[in-house]
Amino acid sequence: MTDLDRLLTAAARARVPEGGFGYLGADGALVPDRPQQTWIVARMTHVFALAHLLDRPGAEELARHGLTALREGPLHDGTDGGWRAAEDDDTKSAYVHAFAVLAGATSTAAGVDGGPALLDEALAVWDRHFWDDDAGLAVEEWTADWSRLSDYRGANANMHGVEATLAAADALGGAEAPRLRQHALRSTERIVHGWARERDWRLPEHYDAAWTPLPEHNRDRPADPFRPYGVTVGHQFEWSRLCLHLRAALGDGAPAWLLDDAVGLFEAAAGRGWAADGQPGFPYTLDWDDRPVVTARMHWVLCEAVAAATVLGAVTGEDRYADLAAAWRAHGEERFADPATGNWHHELTPSGEVATGTWAGQPDAYHLAQMLLLEGAPVRGSVAAALR
Repeated sequence: MTDLDRLLTAAARARVPEGGFGYLGADGALVPDRPQQTWIVARMTHVFALAHLLDRPGAEELARHGLTALREGPLHDGTDGGWRAAEDDDTKSAYVHAFAVLAGATSTAAGVDGGPALLDEALAVWDRHFWDDDAGLAVEEWTADWSRLSDYRGANANMHGVEATLAAADALGGAEAPRLRQHALRSTERIVHGWARERDWRLPEHYDAAWTPLPEHNRDRPADPFRPYGVTVGHQFEWSRLCLHLRAALGDGAPAWLLDDAVGLFEAAAGRGWAADGQPGFPYTLDWDDRPVVTARMHWVLCEAVAAATVLGAVTGEDRYADLAAAWRAHGEERFADPATGNWHHELTPSGEVATGTWAGQPDAYHLAQMLLLEGAPVRGSVAAALR
């Protein structure tokens, strides 16, 4: 079985001595000379802050290493504010900034030096440049100097914005917590309770500046790692889990539809996604008639399926969710687990061979680490809140 400590050891190999975290290849080693990406640095910082909550040796230093890179390194724009998408990409995206908020929030909850400073700065940038209070949603992408805003809007960045603002609410408490939770509720209500429910749980990922869905967006680039065409099965599971996280965070004030929608999204993703092409596993994407588009199997999709099933089982008490989580986890151990690195292969063909159509190597520990943590729910804050 995949072991959290081995995964953390694998993730630690991403440490760049000069600052930040880099991209890990298929052999689990740092890919030399590949430009750093802010989402990787932020997500690794979040993972090591979670590990510090578990008192894992060396995790606090690794989290501080990531925080220093995010606050003082070349990815941080000391002139115009915010974070570049990568060392070779100076656009300012909501996706990247959501993970900066998450890294700051988890590091603050874990008591890592520098966490509160990052959280304060990242939240200020998020509120000023990305949060659109009229829409109840986050806009997507700016030029480096914040002078031009893209017309594109996306559900993916908003999903991670919900995750990050809920984590920030847990970390900050006080008067900020209700405000941030209401932002998360408004975004979830529009995307899940609105657009996804209206389309029988086929969640649109892409929108124009007026928030009109763009169902044909990226049809010519269906395997895009962040903006694929069609229905993204893993995001349905991820939104399902976040509905339950939000429900727990709101307590007695949570609307009843959060549980209903979590179930609706989960059942659609599980029923339409699993073995949609006749092979075991979840295809990356489906079209609007539930036919597979990109049939590659992504590790993060399976991780989110296991996580959502785990949380639904805990919330509802229904054994069938726990049974699905166990069956899907076993599938992951059989197909995705890489005993040579301690991580999971990030992409497979439908028949189980390692593939590189969307993801080359094993750059990320975020989805797998959170899946492992949720199975036992041994930590407080952003990961375990859904199980309260």
